[in-house]
Amino acid sequence: MTQKMSQAQKIIDKHFENIEVPSEAKPKVQQLTTAMINHPCYGNPSYKWSLNDFELGNRMGRGKFGRVYCAREKVTGFVVALKTLMKAEIVKGGVERQILREIEIQSHLKHPNILNLYTWFHDAYRIYLVLEFASEGELYNHLKNSPGGRFPEDRSARYTYQVADALDYCHRNHVIHRDIKPENLLLTSNGNVKLADFGWSVHAPSLRRNTMCGTLDYLPPEMVEGKEHGPYVDNWCLGMFCLYYSFYKKHFLY
Repeated sequence: MTQKMSQAQKIIDKHFENIEVPSEAKPKVQQLTTAMINHPCYGNPSYKWSLNDFELGNRMGRGKFGRVYCAREKVTGFVVALKTLMKAEIVKGGVERQILREIEIQSHLKHPNILNLYTWFHDAYRIYLVLEFASEGELYNHLKNSPGGRFPEDRSARYTYQVADALDYCHRNHVIHRDIKPENLLLTSNGNVKLADFGWSVHAPSLRRNTMCGTLDYLPPEMVEGKEHGPYVDNWCLGMFCLYYSFYKKHFLY
C-alpha cells in the first residue's frame, strides 16, 4: 500500500509540474487527482463504464440525435458533459459510420483548444460520449450578448488564434473538421476556446474529399460548386468567423 501511495504521489507531483493551479485551489485539485489515480478505471483499459457511474445534472443542449447533460462521475466527483445519442435515431438517419468516425477522431485528438473525449460506452438504446466540460457554453451565445452583437477586436483575435492553432493541429494529423461555426466553439471557465462537435469531421490522409457537408451559412465555394475539397474549407470557415467577429458590424454595416 505504501509503495502504491508513493507511486501515486509521484504521478501527482509530475502532473502539477505541467499545469498552473491557483494556490487556493491546489488542495482540491490534488484531492481530485488522487481520487482519479485510485479509480478502478485508472490504468485499466478493460474497465466497463456505464450510466451508473454518473449522476446526471441539467440538460445543457439538444441535437438532432440526442442530448447533452452536465454530469458528475460518482467516485471522483469529476464534472463532465455527457452526450447521449439515440441508437434508433442514428440508424433511421443512416449516420452510423458518421458517429463511429466522430468517436474515433475526437478520442485521438489531444490539443488544449480541442474538447477532450474521455471515453464512450453504450447500452441497448443509447451511445454515451463522456466529454470535457466547458462551463461557459457556446461562443454563439456570448456573441449574441456582446455589445452591438460583436466581440472587441482583442477578444476576437484571441479566439481566432486559438481556433487556428487547433485547426493547424487537426490538419497536421490529416483531420478536416468541416463544420467550424460559433455553435461548435465552446468556452471554458478561464475564457479559452474548445473546438467541439466532430460529427462532420473526416480523417483523410490524402486531405481531398467530395462530400458536401457542414452548415449552409459557412459553406466554402468548393462545396457550393460541388468541387473536390481539402483542409482549406476549415480555413474558409475560420475566415468567415474572424471577419464577422472582428470587422463586419464595425466596418461594413455603416
